[in-house]
Parts: sequence; structure tokens; C-alpha cells
Amino acid sequence: MFLFSSLPLVLLSVTTASCTVKEICEEVQKNYHVVACGSPGMNGFPGAKGEKGEPGQGLRGLQGPPGKVGPPGTPGNPGLPGAKGPKGDPGEGSDYDSSLAASERQALQSELDRIKKWLTFSLGRKVGKKFFLSSGEKMTFKRVKALCAKYQATVATPMNAEENTAIQKVAKEETFLGITDEATEGQFVDLTGKRLTYVNWNSGEPNDSDSAEDCVILLKDGKWNDISCSSSFVAVCEFPA
Repeated sequence: MFLFSSLPLVLLSVTTASCTVKEICEEVQKNYHVVACGSPGMNGFPGAKGEKGEPGQGLRGLQGPPGKVGPPGTPGNPGLPGAKGPKGDPGEGSDYDSSLAASERQALQSELDRIKKWLTFSLGRKVGKKFFLSSGEKMTFKRVKALCAKYQATVATPMNAEENTAIQKVAKEETFLGITDEATEGQFVDLTGKRLTYVNWNSGEPNDSDSAEDCVILLKDGKWNDISCSSSFVAVCEFPA
């Protein structure tokens, strides 16, 4: 029974493989419907997209996890400054900080005193609470004032014979003193405007020669002479000791 039911498949396999006997092929074609298998054809064009269907009636699914964080956006304009807060309470320094500051001040003062002594020995002269130093450079009175002011000093101005001698030794030659009568002719004052309590004029001085001698120089012998402020002499400054 199985043999007869399989006969058409057997005959079909034989026919497609090789029909060497003409009669057998014709007999098979008469009694059985044979479908020839040709080469597959070309794919056709895709059909038109159908209309969107109605949404389903099922339950809505759960929300998925959040996506990746996107790139940062462009920074916005800065906002207006906030209101100024109240002033804070003053800080409280510890005893350690205070003692450290005091020790540092003492060390700095000792170092400053040592430098002053070195300068006194090598370059300057100290008299009372004044310390006299010279740059060794010759310049006009205006430039001398500017140089001394730059180093928080003033033009050397002797208030007594001892200071006058100290300036003379520091300068070693003629030097400007911090004394003028630019404000009032014939009335010599120091650079703060105070009248002089000590003078050491040379004989016949001050004479205001050519009506243009408003400054004072210390001569090599320690005497004073009025001179033009536009002349150039060695600069000597005085510092508080």
C-alpha cells in the first residue's frame, strides 16, 4: 500500500531527472499532472503603504528606563548679583598667633637694627634720631627731593652743629640742604615751612646773587651758601633712625 501511494513521487523524480525513454515520459504526462519547476522570477515593486490601524485595546505597557543624559546646553547669561550680606563678627586670634606675630616683629626689628648699624659703619652717619645717607650722585635740588621722597626720606637738614658735621662727612663735597627761601625771598625755612633755629652761613651769605639763589648748599668746610636750585650737587637724604 505504501509502495503504490509513493509511486507518483518516484515517477516524478525520474521524469525530472532524465527522460531517456520517450514512451515512458508521455505515459507519465498523460496519467499524472506534472508541474515543471522553472527559474524564480524577479521581485515585483513594493505595494502601497496601508492606512494606520486603530490603536489596540490592550493594556498600556510599563514605561521603559530613562535614556542616556544628553550633552550639556549652552550656559545662560549670569544673573544679577545678590544683596550684600550682613557684616560678620570679627575673628578671634589665638594666643599662639599673637605670640608668633610678636616674635616675628622682634626678629624683624633686630634685623633692621643690624642693617642700620652696617649702613652707619660703611656709608652713613647716625646722629640722635636721624640717619644720613648719600647716593653719591650729583643732581638738581628738584631731583634730590624726588629721590629722597622715593625712599620715604627727606633732603638732609641740620638742626644743630653735630648734624651739620655728620652731613659734611657723608657728602665729602658740596651738597644741597633741605632749606629754601622760594616762598618768601630772604626768609629761609626747612621743607616743612618752619623757620630755622640753627644756621651756619658763610661770611657775606646769603646774598641772593643775581636774584636767583633760592636754595642752600653745605660747603666742604661746613659753612652754608645760597645757590641756584637748578645747579647740581651731591644728594644726601635723612631717614628717621
